[in-house]
Amino acid sequence: MIIYNSEISKVTDAEMRLNELLDKLRERECRITPQRIALLRLIIASETHPTATELYEQLRVHYPTTSLATVYKTLNLLKEMGEVLELNFGEGEHHYDGLKPSPHPHVVCVRCHAIRDAEVPIFEDLAHQVATNTGFHITSHRLDFFGICPRCQEAAME
Repeated sequence: MIIYNSEISKVTDAEMRLNELLDKLRERECRITPQRIALLRLIIASETHPTATELYEQLRVHYPTTSLATVYKTLNLLKEMGEVLELNFGEGEHHYDGLKPSPHPHVVCVRCHAIRDAEVPIFEDLAHQVATNTGFHITSHRLDFFGICPRCQEAAME
């Protein structure tokens, strides 16, 4: 199997992020259990912005005694620490982004509800421009785009 540089970079970034989160949890004197490490790995590796239930289902495969409450407690702790971004799109459960915990734009499929990060270079400066133009101290922001994802577009053509 050939591993490309971008894949090596992803692994390195994920491991660095995991170590950073573990250090921050240790600073808060939180227990570092195998289940918690596995949950951190799942949330960091996910590009799909999973719900707590989805994370719980994945975690249960290897840790069947883990409860949904444990997943929620860890997600709430990470959210409180500013290390996970909680997203609510009004369709039920909240989604979580542990890969990029700071506000950033998303694209959301109105059919299958898939959520992906929208890499938009001008977004980086947008909050600063809004603050400058309004005099507000911006503490958080959110920008979401809604449409039909490529997979749903293909399915509609079949």
